[in-house]
Amino acid sequence: MPTPNSNASLFIGLMSGTSLDGVDGILASFSDDGVLSQTLAAAYVPFPDALRADLMALQTAGADEIHREAVAANALVKYYAECVAALLQEAHIAAERVTAIGVHGQTIRHRPEFGYTRQINNPALLAELTGIDIIADLRSRDIAAGGQGAPLVPAFHRALFSAANENRVVVNIGGIANISVLPSDSNTPVIGFDTGPGNVLMDAWIAQHNGQAYDADGAWAKTGKVNAELLKELRDEPFFAVPPPKSTGRDLFHPAWLAQKLENFPGLASADVQATLAIFTATTLSDAIVRHAPQTQAVYVCGGGAYNSYLLTLIHYALKLHNPTIRVESTEALGVAPNQVEALAFAWLAQRFHVREPGNLPSVTGARGLRILGALYPA
Repeated sequence: MPTPNSNASLFIGLMSGTSLDGVDGILASFSDDGVLSQTLAAAYVPFPDALRADLMALQTAGADEIHREAVAANALVKYYAECVAALLQEAHIAAERVTAIGVHGQTIRHRPEFGYTRQINNPALLAELTGIDIIADLRSRDIAAGGQGAPLVPAFHRALFSAANENRVVVNIGGIANISVLPSDSNTPVIGFDTGPGNVLMDAWIAQHNGQAYDADGAWAKTGKVNAELLKELRDEPFFAVPPPKSTGRDLFHPAWLAQKLENFPGLASADVQATLAIFTATTLSDAIVRHAPQTQAVYVCGGGAYNSYLLTLIHYALKLHNPTIRVESTEALGVAPNQVEALAFAWLAQRFHVREPGNLPSVTGARGLRILGALYPA
């Protein structure tokens, strides 16, 4: 068990993303200038089916939403608190030694074009349950400053993963996929944006047809045949032609969107749809990298999609058509487990708030300037 560095402060990051499967938590220490010192503990708490169903239902308009959102938020926070307890137990750390918890909440609407984003959460209750300061509502200030409010992870990716000897892209594949372009030249601005679906459509399709939460290692997709006409139909979505900064979510890419696209393909085998969805994710990601980061030498993948070796193979193949020497690896190659990166980013954002330093990158989100992100709920 690592011993915390006495010259660094402890922060917890909690992340539950568009896959709606559970909460990832990290306990880490950072120096005052935001440099990661140590990762002391990691935990994952799955959501029960009932909570996942409630969160899924809140992704679209429905009756009595205000009440259902509040009840779901309270239930969600109890799992956040359970994750915090697991982290503290694993690290043998008392709650009072942790400076703050950075918690994203669960996104149910993301509409920056209307000037808002909505993550359900009850940070006041989490402060009560944990006895630790909570930093929440991490996206709203960037949107108030004219930004997309997403993705927020590129600033952290720059701090942790950039290198002077390599042009890198960090790819996060959760429900939605996003990229952070990290030039080797520190004077070149970092850019980052959502590229489109990550796992969200593949997860929904296999759940509908096979009753499974996800396609482990792309096993089902491998059995299907890619339908070129369907792939073109999917790729014709106008979002892909929009230049960054841009962000997206389940507001656009959801099962009803896919069902509408499939209307012209009656009788298509369900495995063929899954195979097409896998190449859809891979090619929209690779297209974004080729178009906006043509000098990329290495791609490092994090998020749940990093554990789908078939998907990584598809991404690598698509990229090698443009650059035969490019490497595609998970962030494990850089010393950080793929399923820990996002939670670690929100611990870092909590640390940035604590020292009153900006957490956004205007070159990524399009905000009018650097902003301190978050709101404090004292213990």
